Amino acid sequence: MPAPIGRREEEILTAIVESYISTGEPVGSRTLARTNREGLSAATIRNVMADLADAGLLEQPHTSAGRVPSLQGYRYYVEKLSGIAKISQADERTINQCFQGTNDIQDFMERTSHILSLMSGGVGVAIAGGGAKSALEHVHFQKLADHRVLAVVVSKGGFVRDRVLRLERDLPQSDLDLAGRYVNENFRGWTMDSIRQELARRVEQERSEYNRLMQSIGDLCGALATERSSQGVYVEGASNLVLGEQDSQRLQEMLKTLEEKQRIVELLSAYLDARQETVRVVIGLQDAMPNMGNFVLIGAPARVGDEMMGSLAVIGPSRMDYQHTISAVSYIASLFNKVLNDSEL
Repeated sequence: MPAPIGRREEEILTAIVESYISTGEPVGSRTLARTNREGLSAATIRNVMADLADAGLLEQPHTSAGRVPSLQGYRYYVEKLSGIAKISQADERTINQCFQGTNDIQDFMERTSHILSLMSGGVGVAIAGGGAKSALEHVHFQKLADHRVLAVVVSKGGFVRDRVLRLERDLPQSDLDLAGRYVNENFRGWTMDSIRQELARRVEQERSEYNRLMQSIGDLCGALATERSSQGVYVEGASNLVLGEQDSQRLQEMLKTLEEKQRIVELLSAYLDARQETVRVVIGLQDAMPNMGNFVLIGAPARVGDEMMGSLAVIGPSRMDYQHTISAVSYIASLFNKVLNDSEL
């Protein structure tokens, strides 16, 4: 955070940020003189704007243009919003209607990415996974056709998932039954990624009559882990950036990043963790992704009780309606525990 500024400077900075978010046009002193409550002259406002620019909080796109917030200016503005961004009754009703009847993590996350995209004008992102309650309780494999297997997975939290797996090597039902028994007896309480890693290690060690079975189990759990990972990341709203972003090269790089789900997981993991209690706003994502220095992440962990079960966020340009988006992310994160426990809003 930059050094604190005075009340007058703070009010003018806030007015510039909110005007620029609303219009997308640089803000001049005459515009502020017509709307400020204290009746300050345009000359006085120009002096304050010059001080804010010297402090690194404002920028001037062109010599004759007004001023726009810098990334530091946005950070100062957002810091002052902390704890006061409150969701409107209309937004609360919209969100509640969106989640009506949801009691499934994947469904909740898919709806989350959709509603955050609509409400923010940015890209809504939701990731399901993590936590002891998502660990394995029981798995069953059923052959459907050549190279296709139905996997039914029950997690420690009581959530049931079924996935159709496509395998390179066809397996008979007898191998599937053996694989299911082996996994249930040896890996109850493990995550799928951990099971896959341990099986790869055991396959290297065994080199015996069990090698074929171990390889079969490894194929199944590897396919299941990959399937769960690919379906646990929900992204919606990339078209919002196409409409609003002027820098085409930067936009192409951003969209390329959003196409790679693993990179989205890495991005949210870099900035969100289970310990945070409130929404986090990160302005400038270059520490995690060098090509995203002018983008913003507003996100929060999704919990059931004290346990982190996923994360949700909005990613968008620095010119974003912060108050509206922060309140929406905060409210949806608070709903996660209620929806998954009550099934009713």
